[in-house]
Amino acid sequence: MAQQIFVNLPVKDLERSKAFFAHLGYSFNPQFTSEQAACMVISDTIYAMLLVEPYFQTFTKKPVSDAKKATEVLLCLSCESREHVDTLVAKALEAGGAAPVDKQDHGFMYGHGFEDLDGHQWELMYMDMSAMPAQP
Repeated sequence: MAQQIFVNLPVKDLERSKAFFAHLGYSFNPQFTSEQAACMVISDTIYAMLLVEPYFQTFTKKPVSDAKKATEVLLCLSCESREHVDTLVAKALEAGGAAPVDKQDHGFMYGHGFEDLDGHQWELMYMDMSAMPAQP
């Protein structure tokens, strides 16, 4: 069985966050979605649990970070092409997100990213392994 990852993220407005990520093309598993949480399907093995902040707080005794003021984690997803990276960033901006950093082109590796409505930073990258420089 392939190992799965469930990234848990606090959100202020669950419905607004769901609409944001649906605009980017992601779906939600209704079995694990309620008024307090939504299970966003990123792939067959990657999921983001969007949890309203009071519910998120029940899982930890530490204070919940405000992702608009401090960075606790950078989320990075691989994409199938440079165009896919650009398309997702454009959709995120259309849906109210922001682009906190400039795109980076290293030839074999291309990346850009966005901040979601709650300030979580999502990095997107495409890597062309056939163009990767040889290691000395």
